[in-house]
Amino acid sequence: MADSPAPAATTDRTFTLWAPTAESVDLVLDGSRHAMTSRSSGYWSVEAAAADGARYGFSIDGSEPLADPRALRMPDGPHGLSAVFDPADFAWSPGESDWEGVELAGKVVYEMHVGTFTPERTFEAAIGHLDDLVELGVDIVEVMPVAGFPGRHGWGYDGVALWAVHEPYGGPEGLLRFVDAAHSRGLAVALDVVYNHLGPDGNYLSSFGPYFTERHETPWGAAVNLDGPDSDPVREFVIGNALHWLRDFHVDALRLDAVHELRDDRALHLLEELAIAVDDLEEETGRAVALIAESDRNDIRTVTAREFGGLGLDGQWADDVHHGLHAALTGESQGYYGDFALPGVLETVLTTPFLHAGSWSTFRGRTHGRPVDPSRVDGSQFVASLQTHDQVGNRRAGDRLSHQIDQRRLACGVALLLTGPFTPMLFMGEEWAASTPWQYFTDHTDDDLAQAVRDGRRGEFAAHGWDEDSVPDPQSEDTVVASTLDWGERAEGDHARTLAWYRALLALRRARADLRDGDLREVRVQRTPTAGAFVVERGRHRVAVNLSDEPVRLDVRVPGVPRPVVLLSLDPTVELADGHVDLAPESVVVVGPSAP
Repeated sequence: MADSPAPAATTDRTFTLWAPTAESVDLVLDGSRHAMTSRSSGYWSVEAAAADGARYGFSIDGSEPLADPRALRMPDGPHGLSAVFDPADFAWSPGESDWEGVELAGKVVYEMHVGTFTPERTFEAAIGHLDDLVELGVDIVEVMPVAGFPGRHGWGYDGVALWAVHEPYGGPEGLLRFVDAAHSRGLAVALDVVYNHLGPDGNYLSSFGPYFTERHETPWGAAVNLDGPDSDPVREFVIGNALHWLRDFHVDALRLDAVHELRDDRALHLLEELAIAVDDLEEETGRAVALIAESDRNDIRTVTAREFGGLGLDGQWADDVHHGLHAALTGESQGYYGDFALPGVLETVLTTPFLHAGSWSTFRGRTHGRPVDPSRVDGSQFVASLQTHDQVGNRRAGDRLSHQIDQRRLACGVALLLTGPFTPMLFMGEEWAASTPWQYFTDHTDDDLAQAVRDGRRGEFAAHGWDEDSVPDPQSEDTVVASTLDWGERAEGDHARTLAWYRALLALRRARADLRDGDLREVRVQRTPTAGAFVVERGRHRVAVNLSDEPVRLDVRVPGVPRPVVLLSLDPTVELADGHVDLAPESVVVVGPSAP
């Protein structure tokens, strides 16, 4: 008979909890109660011996124990108890000590969802495809939210255990292994984090203290308490969480979800305070890290340096660039695409991140945005895309751009994105025009909530004229299965040709500094009498595009480059003649000097 495994060694640990209104708090550790001592500012603490994996929770005034709000591991999900876990015990690869971190300039981001990246839906399985991403030519892998939530699968934006890692993905150990494996291949890791709200199921924060406030309203209800009474510990909870991922898990960047819903009336906004804390962490560790905001404000101050009155974040998503590209490629003009379908918009968003920069927004019915000063910011501070989880997943059927337009037109859009002045981001599978959609899926364990989500999704699209039966059921296992990538199709037909196009463009971008230069003052677009045909000037390089349905002749002469050559083209027979190029409908060519 095999020997039983040796019991895990116990270590004295300090357990701390913020519960400012409690009369008493007990640590319940492996079934034993330990009275906690009240400290200053509503904090309680106790020392106790505990082994790795030991289950624990906190009992407030004699109540049933609840999981630690700062639990790093939740083996049974947010409705269960916490488990002791220490990331300091992880054995990093020897080369990790030399990892210098990441900066956005010149980089390419790849957005992925662990639960649909592979059929196994785990970090371990995702590691098996990191070499594919290296071969593709990306630099930063952005992982969609992994904070713990009830059920098996979901997008991740309903997380409730913010310090934990979703157990079905592999838990905290899985994330540590993923980051280590990525770094060993030269890939940085960004983590999508959600601080503007928590999900509706398994959210017990209010049982401990005033984490939320009715002073502000958000699309999800009461706002996180960032500026009301007792908000100092809440801010520390958020900032401490961000530093935890960057310091303890060696994550290189954080993508901050919908920061416009961080309702904060303090003089020092949470985002600025967070940016200052991250700067201090960089100085402490000697490793570069980045903060990237998702914001719909079109406010350049988000990434403007603090010495110029900005918040000092490193980057922000530029949805206007996506909308301009999408409208030009698909012809869609409904909803927020309305303003972006107007003539000349595409040429505008190829040179500046905001179409609405103090101008009228028809969708909002008001003036929107702030003018961009290109001398104060760099194009690389704006993350631009053709596709994202939002822009694909929030469509009725989760159809990708490659499901809406033909391969040649898609290739033109890809060329504009990957030769532009912004930091490009790809959404997993777009590099091979994946046949799989990416739909909205949930696995709520509360039956009433599950039905409400199902009804809400159907009602939303029915209001736009869709048959309710055509809306995928978010709670169905079929929906998440349909949204899972099929890696085997990458070698087939148009999928293989699309993948080769992405690889070629990314290689060219890496080889030619002009094509990754973020100086917005140096980007110009030569317009032509033919709508949809134009030339983008990128230093000593030219990107000529014809989105029209007729052939055009475009001037691609480059001052100081007497004999430019075709570096990349959809049509291999394209030639230069007297500094001009003849382009077929829906085609693109990149021209530049023969040597970088």
